Amino acid sequence: MFTALDKAEKRLEQISIQMADPAVISNRKMLEKLGKELAELRPIISAYTEYKAIKHAIDGAKEMLEDSSDKGLYELAKNEVEDLEPKLKAAETKLKTLLLPKDPNADKNVIVEIRAGTGGEEASLFATDLFRMYNRYAEVNNWNVEIMSLSETGVGGFKEVIAMISGGKVYSRMKFESGTHRVQRVPETETSGRVHTSACTVAILPEAEDVEVEIESNDLRIDVYRSSAPGGQSVNTTDSAVRITHIPSGIVVSMQDEKSQHKNKTKAMKVLTARLKDMKEREEAKKRASTRKTQIGSGDRSERIRTYNFSQGRVTDHRINLTLYKLESFLSGEFDEMVDALILATQQTALADKSSSLNGGS
Repeated sequence: MFTALDKAEKRLEQISIQMADPAVISNRKMLEKLGKELAELRPIISAYTEYKAIKHAIDGAKEMLEDSSDKGLYELAKNEVEDLEPKLKAAETKLKTLLLPKDPNADKNVIVEIRAGTGGEEASLFATDLFRMYNRYAEVNNWNVEIMSLSETGVGGFKEVIAMISGGKVYSRMKFESGTHRVQRVPETETSGRVHTSACTVAILPEAEDVEVEIESNDLRIDVYRSSAPGGQSVNTTDSAVRITHIPSGIVVSMQDEKSQHKNKTKAMKVLTARLKDMKEREEAKKRASTRKTQIGSGDRSERIRTYNFSQGRVTDHRINLTLYKLESFLSGEFDEMVDALILATQQTALADKSSSLNGGS
């Protein structure tokens, strides 16, 4: 680890020199590339500098312990070592966390797919609540939300909503939302006050770049048709709606929200590409899966990840057994506390797996 840190320290110095070079300053692409690398290295080197300072202080205090014949100085040095050693351990853990492999999708925008599951109309209303929750979370983080496809019910709920959320490090914060979300509450139409349980599935797909997924035109079947509103009546006089079928995988994407066939096709291709990327990554993850998981939850759509209980005002994440009695603020997009806890749990699991592999464990 320390060999890698020494190399990173030297690399930081090299980048600083390069970025002052007029030839690099005039090369925008190179400057951006170096700037990104610099931003990634700075927190690591800062933590390493802190670690070395604590280590140096401990070594000095230990030397004083060995050489001092003065009882007062001896006690002072002893207390300093006892005070600094836990800080050194914490600094080392921080370094190990910073050196964990970065998620290649961390900085990507995401496509969010929310679908009503079991529970009929109540599930569709909960799907609306979830979309509103993510929309507000995006506002808090200064992200942009673009609805790509929306299928509504007659009571104001959503059967399905697909949206693009774009901004800084969206996937790194949103990736934990994939799975089944369960709600327990009394529906407005329930006269006896009985609590109903409904569910929605959420998929968080990192936006895919063209170079990441190759799609052959021969593998696509593209159908066009007239857009329709709930109930089936046509709302457009032209064949603007688009359905794209990826024949090898069987994935089907339909878009009809735009009046332009071209725009609907562009959106459909974006969703299709993201789904194919997601499928490819899941297959690769299964191949390299071990007895230990380095992520909290598999992200499987069928995995029940969270329960929202309205009568008790609580939200429980089943992956880390964390319950927050802040349902109202949570649904208003204030759920950073939950995201931070999930990130920490993921890092702790990854660190445990890394230590186990270094010690020859499974």
